[in-house]
Amino acid sequence: MSQLYKVKVNGQHELTVDASQGTTLLEVMEQAGLEPHYHCRNGFCGACRVQLVSGEVDYVNDPLAFIRPGDCLACCCTAKTDLEINQ
Repeated sequence: MSQLYKVKVNGQHELTVDASQGTTLLEVMEQAGLEPHYHCRNGFCGACRVQLVSGEVDYVNDPLAFIRPGDCLACCCTAKTDLEINQ
């Protein structure tokens, strides 16, 4: 069953993600033609850190990089609700 959520990036790009597919926020942004920062793709380096303005995420795997309150790592999380993020 599809779990469609809207992801607003930098207040201007509105993307739709099917959370049931397990697609990470990083992959969603790449598929939309955005160029998000990243390096390791598995939560180790923290290069893909984004500000979580609103909404909730689930982590596919526990990130090893430090995450400040209000941030998430786009490479290893999926949308749990509609989201607004800033790169």
